[in-house]
Amino acid sequence: MIFEKTNIESKLQKVRKKQEKHQGTASGLEDFLNGNSMKQAKISAELASKSNATDNRFNLDLLETTKIYHLDQIKEICIDYRLRFLDSSYFKGEIPKTALKKIQQLEREHEVEIKGYKIMAPSKLFKLEDKDDPLLFAPIGNDYFYLIHKWGNDLHPLRKLLVWPFKNIGNLVLFVLLISYLTTLLIPDGLFSKNNSSAEFWLIFFFMFKWIASLVIFYGFARGKNFNPVIWNSKYFNA
Repeated sequence: MIFEKTNIESKLQKVRKKQEKHQGTASGLEDFLNGNSMKQAKISAELASKSNATDNRFNLDLLETTKIYHLDQIKEICIDYRLRFLDSSYFKGEIPKTALKKIQQLEREHEVEIKGYKIMAPSKLFKLEDKDDPLLFAPIGNDYFYLIHKWGNDLHPLRKLLVWPFKNIGNLVLFVLLISYLTTLLIPDGLFSKNNSSAEFWLIFFFMFKWIASLVIFYGFARGKNFNPVIWNSKYFNA
């Protein structure tokens, strides 16, 4: 394959480094950090149950700081790649045993029962099983989350580009304009008139834009689609 697949964990790390450089997130995390084993069946039950927990009593000295992410960093990646960040109870895929083992290890080390699991994954993984890469998090308070485990395949290398039109209304309009223009260029000269002119080209372009925009609007309403900033933490299919 020409393009490498997209590793969401590495993208998160890049976002964190960028924010730490420009917004001082590192100092905020540093301030925050300074301030027996459970059966797998019980852990699975907790993952499948709804929880309002917003933090866990981790021993912060034992946590890997490279696996701690702020909600703003998670939100940015979700919007760029059209992912959702929801309670694990909404996840319909299979949690691998490696993830359960990591949870057991964390609970032993920190002497805590972890609650409030969150998962970052494409929308369809919260409805059907799939092979894209989910990331399992646990809240540690102050809108910080600890990355417990990542599994599955990496995202398609062009996913960010493919979902770019759904980032906001401006992107969608530009996308429709571009597709309309390219479609107009494909129409043979003289198909509608013997005299080729710029006026005829732009008239065809106008009708192409109306036609394609109508299809996009119909598809959006029919399928209950919305823009990335709206759906990233929404539990509703048609949000």
